[in-house]
Amino acid sequence: MDLLSKIGRLILVTTVLPFACMAMSQDFPNKSLRLIVPAAPGGGADFLARIVGIKLSESVGQPVVIDNRAGASGTIAADLTAKAIGDGYTLLMGQSTSIVIAPQVYQKLNYDTLRDLKPVTLVAEVPNVLVIHPSVPANSVKELIALAKAKPGMLNFGSSGNGAPTHLAGEMFKTATGTNLVHVPYKGAGPASNALISGEIQVMFAPIVSVLPHVKSGRLRALAVTSVARSAAAPELPTLAESGLIGYDISSWFGLFVPSSTPDAVVEKLYRETARLLKSQDVIDRFSKEGAEPVGSTPAQFNNYVRQEYVKYTKVIKDNGIKAD
Repeated sequence: MDLLSKIGRLILVTTVLPFACMAMSQDFPNKSLRLIVPAAPGGGADFLARIVGIKLSESVGQPVVIDNRAGASGTIAADLTAKAIGDGYTLLMGQSTSIVIAPQVYQKLNYDTLRDLKPVTLVAEVPNVLVIHPSVPANSVKELIALAKAKPGMLNFGSSGNGAPTHLAGEMFKTATGTNLVHVPYKGAGPASNALISGEIQVMFAPIVSVLPHVKSGRLRALAVTSVARSAAAPELPTLAESGLIGYDISSWFGLFVPSSTPDAVVEKLYRETARLLKSQDVIDRFSKEGAEPVGSTPAQFNNYVRQEYVKYTKVIKDNGIKAD
């Protein structure tokens, strides 16, 4: 093929391709969508995905099929999505664990978050809450810090496992306060919460909804939330930043992703439909039962957020030599 022919083909591709993508987005979707969830039925990610799936189906007029692929901290689901055809019909309800943490604590993964997955929109954020056993003589974050400094290594904090957000929240707290809390990993948030209630451990950065009933019953004492803003689920609780830890912000989050080859026009349409449903009062009310606060950021905003989170967790993980169990 001579040079002029090659140039002609290049001009044809660059001219026709944008129109083809536009036509595809106008026709999209014309069949059912598959929403992959990195958790078993009944979990937080599954709960949010099913709400979004039902509302998205109503909005676009096509079924949204939930595909639960639990295991390996969400990396099975993320890998499956990364390798799918980029036509907009395969989506992932990604979470902070599988998107920005697991790629850095697992030795080998078959996908690269920043290369193989394209962010659509941040669906929701779920703050953790700093809770302590009632036997701990502290009624505020300031008093807890003073106690931890007076008795280094005497207080234990539990988590749902090495590299989990509940673990990283504790490590960030230690770094920010210059305290020495001993990490005790458990196999899940449930066992860790039970250990805290029994007094086996003294401190935990726990999912807010899972521990609020125990706080209200007096079996646990809540001191602050870990998010940058107060939580609607417990507006009376200050943030750690308000409690003196300026810049402290760590929340579990959930967002929609598609394979990186998905056309931007299709991503934009998925974003608009999802952002619209996240503003409905019904969704807001149902999310609040899980302590989740809907967001609906643009693809560009979500992309920037993911990259910032990746950098933030890189530092915490490297500084503390964290590896997956």
